[in-house]
Amino acid sequence: MKRLSGSTYFNLIGLALGFLATSSLLHSKMEQEARKQHLDTQERAAVIETIAVRELTQEAVNIPEFEETGLHELVNAWIPEPSSNQSIKIIKLSGAKLLAVAPASAEADIPRRLAMDEKELFDQAKRLKTARMVNQEEQKARKPEIEVEYKNTTQIVVAAPLLKGDKAYGMVLNERGVTPFHKLASYSEAFGPLAGGILIFLAGVLFFGDSKLFRAEAGRISIGQTALALILFLAMILFWNHQLSSRLDEFGQSQLTSLQQAHQHGLTLLNPSDLNKAPALDLDRFQQDRGLLTANGQISTEKQVAFSSELQERAGGSLVGFTILGFALVLFFCFGFARKLASTIREHRYAYLYITPAILAMLVLVFFPFLFGISLSFTDSNIYNSSLPLAEIWVGLVNYTEILFDFELFTKAADGTTLINYENFYWTLYITIMWTVCNVAIGVGIGLGLALILNTKGLKMRTLYRVLLILPWAIPNYITALIWNGMFHKQFGVINQVLLMVGLEPVAWFDGVFTSFLTGIATNGWLSFPFMMVVCLGGLQSISADMYEAAKLDGASRWQQFRFVTLPSLKIVLVPAIIISVVWTFNMFNIIFLVSGGQPGGANEILITKAYKIAFEQYQYGYAAAYSTVIFGILLIYGVFQMKMSKATEANT
Repeated sequence: MKRLSGSTYFNLIGLALGFLATSSLLHSKMEQEARKQHLDTQERAAVIETIAVRELTQEAVNIPEFEETGLHELVNAWIPEPSSNQSIKIIKLSGAKLLAVAPASAEADIPRRLAMDEKELFDQAKRLKTARMVNQEEQKARKPEIEVEYKNTTQIVVAAPLLKGDKAYGMVLNERGVTPFHKLASYSEAFGPLAGGILIFLAGVLFFGDSKLFRAEAGRISIGQTALALILFLAMILFWNHQLSSRLDEFGQSQLTSLQQAHQHGLTLLNPSDLNKAPALDLDRFQQDRGLLTANGQISTEKQVAFSSELQERAGGSLVGFTILGFALVLFFCFGFARKLASTIREHRYAYLYITPAILAMLVLVFFPFLFGISLSFTDSNIYNSSLPLAEIWVGLVNYTEILFDFELFTKAADGTTLINYENFYWTLYITIMWTVCNVAIGVGIGLGLALILNTKGLKMRTLYRVLLILPWAIPNYITALIWNGMFHKQFGVINQVLLMVGLEPVAWFDGVFTSFLTGIATNGWLSFPFMMVVCLGGLQSISADMYEAAKLDGASRWQQFRFVTLPSLKIVLVPAIIISVVWTFNMFNIIFLVSGGQPGGANEILITKAYKIAFEQYQYGYAAAYSTVIFGILLIYGVFQMKMSKATEANT
């Protein structure tokens, strides 16, 4: 047997790393899903118990002749003596009282007023009452009415509002221990069944390594190694699919059993006369019935299937994703990219050392926020669930579908008239395009005109004119925007004052779609022409005077000189400046936000201000992230198309 080549050994390393990385990630993912579901079940069991205690308490509280002094005895009579790591408290908001505690040995004088160090309990009860009032007023579940908190890895605290009639009367607080999580499988148990197969494949490679089938040339992958990689990863997919399915199925069943036991315990406490009319105990944080357990404590078959399918779906997505990642790692080695990278780093190690700080800064400040924003765009993230993991609020392409496939540009009013839907994405896109085109045209037109004037030979006080004309660009644009906003004020604005002086009626600039649009155009035109003037002036001064002399000798008029000499010579500086100006104007947030505010009724919003208001006024972070990603996509397509058409990045030959 001939000795294997260095490339073959290098490729085998890639295969081993790809497999180990993928298997480790999948094993960790499986443990993570199991741990998450374990905690979720513990939380749901604690909520079931808390709601059962609340139902018992409410049954007594709602009796007219009920006396608060008897609640402590009732709670301790209803509830068996809890263990040392569990306690239940009943709080009354009116008078800030502690009505009951279980176990009874924890308190001697009950009921009593809350002590100063128990103010947090009173505040929590008020918070739950407020959440219930808000949800009732808005007639939707917006604020959580049940609070769940993990004090540490072994204690969970559930707080639910105590109701008297339909209003919050107080709070039930249940603190109980959490059952420790037991791992599904060790690494040796997980990898053992597949390890033998891998050794057989590697032994075959070593034995047949000198054959053409497995011989790899530098920078290339052999047919045999390609087949080996595919077979290994196919075997791994099948193995992990079996592992995930069987173990998560087994785990899901045990968790469902735990929930059913908790529900049966709650029903035992309540002891309803008719099980079919028993109150729902398995509630979510908005006090909505999850539907997994029926009123008599049986598991809903439909919900059970959905519960298991959700586990398998999340795990299956990770299986495919991590496998693709591992196979990409294999190809990175087998196609020689890893060897080339290592060689390049060794050869230019000092250069890479110098740019490492900049690369790290770009990763932290640019690429990570960018990638996180894109990930956020596939979720339903908002102010109420922003603390949840992305996997729990993942909605896929829903946000993009709502943005791009909403074609209801026109709506019907009550009187039958047709109105424009200013909230529609395509109206905002239309306004953004018109805003960009008008502003760039004004900026280029005025800037080029002033540059031609300033480039005139013999012009007196040219330096002074340049300084004065550059001032709008030198002043911070948010200050300029606020000044123009005041100038357009209907009653006190200088523009309307001038109109009154010449006998015209003042204009309510921000009340009309067109006039409000003009306010932004005027402000941004004032800000944009200095940049174009400087760019054009620099380009004009680089044009040789001999070209104009030659044009004059050929009988060219001033217009012909401008058309056939000036404009072609300015193209090299003007086209990149226009591209930059389009991107700047497309995302010109300050002017719209500070001058017109998108008025009237959001009719003059541009995409960037709309995304801002969705995020920070409506608090729909996921939808705003999708909006921003669409903006990025539009500008990316424009930039690539414009660069290719204008060849702005090619050398001028």
